Amino acid sequence: MLSKLLQLFSKLPFFRKKERESSYYKNLKKLLEDLLASSDGESHPIHCYSADDLIRATNNFSPSRTVKQGSCYAMFRGFLDGRSIIVSKYYIQNWSNEDRDRSCVIRDIVISLQMSNHDNVLKLLGCCLEFPIPVLVHEYAAKGVLNPDGSLGGASEDRIILPWNIRLRIAKQVASAVSYLHTAFAGAIIHRHLNPRCMFLDDDYVPKLYDFSLSITIPPPDSDVEDAVRGIFGYLDPVYIWSRRISEKTDVYSFGVLLLVFLTGRKAVDINQAEGYESVISYVLECDGQIRAIVDPKIFEEVGENEQIQKQLHDFLNLALFCTRDRIESRPDMVDVARELVRIEEFVMPS
Repeated sequence: MLSKLLQLFSKLPFFRKKERESSYYKNLKKLLEDLLASSDGESHPIHCYSADDLIRATNNFSPSRTVKQGSCYAMFRGFLDGRSIIVSKYYIQNWSNEDRDRSCVIRDIVISLQMSNHDNVLKLLGCCLEFPIPVLVHEYAAKGVLNPDGSLGGASEDRIILPWNIRLRIAKQVASAVSYLHTAFAGAIIHRHLNPRCMFLDDDYVPKLYDFSLSITIPPPDSDVEDAVRGIFGYLDPVYIWSRRISEKTDVYSFGVLLLVFLTGRKAVDINQAEGYESVISYVLECDGQIRAIVDPKIFEEVGENEQIQKQLHDFLNLALFCTRDRIESRPDMVDVARELVRIEEFVMPS
């Protein structure tokens, strides 16, 4: 019996090597296909790390290194080549579809590479193809990921409530990144997953947009495409939900909800077991334009009765409501949203 067990364990490294090789070539084939399909005439080299590199860098994906936990993935802080990194590892669940999950992660890789020159995108340093689903390696962003209410930190007593000027700057810079997605390529790329949990902040509170796994490209000359409804409840465009049509205005709606989250300090959807749920949009509409009732009290504690900032808050609210209009034809383009946020920020010149 003992000899049989020894024989079995002696073969484990061989099987592990074969499994890694199988995953590597399966992932590489799909990655090359998607890179060719999305070719924009530029070369986008990517570094491939080994599984052993990332296992060592994260102490075998130790839970103590977790910086964000999702339903089917976790992000870990690692140390590699003398610097901190973020490693995203995906898990195959009983209900998941491996081919679909692989496609989503490789889509994330392809878009991240195309967006690598933008200052407000979390830089993709490389990936590892030796796992069943590719593992991604990103630059480290020291302040961490935003909470659903736009704050930072973990437990409520440790939360960092961001000041108004930082919230406004984050909104402006994320708008720039989304505008770039929509306009910089042959076909508009729709993020489809905009929410605070897709944004890391660096040491200087500069936002870094990431997670392009649900992104979809609209081939020219089309202005929209049909696809299954996917995204975050509370940020989903109602037009997209009932029509299954995705356009640039799908992101505009989600971004408008994000603006309301920054303005109110509330989650996109507040779930109360006794009363069901209330969306931040319905809350704002119920306030009937009463800025004092709408805006996060922490902002008013900070800015007091400054009339210029009060005007900023009104304009910011109007822009958010403009973005979340029911009719997509009535919503602005992201480039106009980004331009308006620059104007709103510059309305109050630093002293």
